[in-house]
Amino acid sequence: MLRNITITADEEVLRWAKHQAVEKGVSVSKLIGEILTEKMRRKDSYWEAFERWKKIKPVPGVDASQRWTREEVHERRR
Repeated sequence: MLRNITITADEEVLRWAKHQAVEKGVSVSKLIGEILTEKMRRKDSYWEAFERWKKIKPVPGVDASQRWTREEVHERRR
């Protein structure tokens, strides 16, 4: 169910929003709704990925602290 809200913003922000809405062929209300939806989805997916990452167990035999230096990675055989 869609609900109406009232927002307060600077004139410059409102001009930008109107311009973006015209370019996309939508209303300012629809544009703001899309922006908020996208922001919500990005934040939720970030935290979901972070929680999954925290549950990953270390891989036996792999020690990330023993990384090669840049020079070692690019060292050429002589």
